[in-house]
Amino acid sequence: MPADLRITTGHENCCLWSRTGKEMIFVAPVQLNDNISGVSAKTIAQQKPQQSKRNDFAGALSAELQKQSSVRLSAHAEKRLAERNVSFSESEQARLDKAVERVNGKGADKSLVLMDDLALLVSVKNRVVITALDADSAKDGVFTNIDSAIII
Repeated sequence: MPADLRITTGHENCCLWSRTGKEMIFVAPVQLNDNISGVSAKTIAQQKPQQSKRNDFAGALSAELQKQSSVRLSAHAEKRLAERNVSFSESEQARLDKAVERVNGKGADKSLVLMDDLALLVSVKNRVVITALDADSAKDGVFTNIDSAIII
């Protein structure tokens, strides 16, 4: 409460006085209970689903953005990886995502990502693995049409 105000109470009302005592504001009595004028339990219950819908939408939007930010595999890359019985764990996918973010920050367009015993050709702008080679397939060691490489 500001230093220049004082409160006096009576049976039926409350008064706020200025320190000079010249100004007084009457305040109507307030009943302290769970009832608030104009708001019923039904009104409050109706508001909760709306907030829940907002949370559901926010969660769905967040999940969709996460999916879009994750590096995807092209049909060709999926076929190559399946032929070699290779799949990515969550941690490997996270490593790939982070590597693509790093080369994207450098302005790369097509990048060679060397991860463990795999060579992945990635379209950085589209966040898609174009093709994948294992160590045996990459013995030639020549990669063309790339503008960057990263070893993770």
